[in-house]
Amino acid sequence: EGACGGKGTETHKACVVGDTVGDPFKDTSGPALNILIKLMSIISLTIAPLMENKDDWDDFWIGLIPLAIMMIGTYMVGKLFWSESADIDADMGEMHGKIDIVNAENGEIA
Repeated sequence: EGACGGKGTETHKACVVGDTVGDPFKDTSGPALNILIKLMSIISLTIAPLMENKDDWDDFWIGLIPLAIMMIGTYMVGKLFWSESADIDADMGEMHGKIDIVNAENGEIA
């Protein structure tokens, strides 16, 4: 039976749904996280020699260089690719004037 009642209970149903929904996320996020871990490893190995033999925090800013590069890159991508809004004004052509607008409250044609 288990601590929460076993099969057929609301807890079991919630667990089945969570497992069903969670598996695709696990399957897709795994490879994405793998790439992210490799990227972070490469960046840290690139910066590590710059931090060699540093006993104090005088040169802490060196570690902020990749952060600044990523923030600038994200801003530029946002401005270049996502700043333009989609043009939703469609040319109705022959259909212009032939479409009836129905009032949602009483079903009458406007």
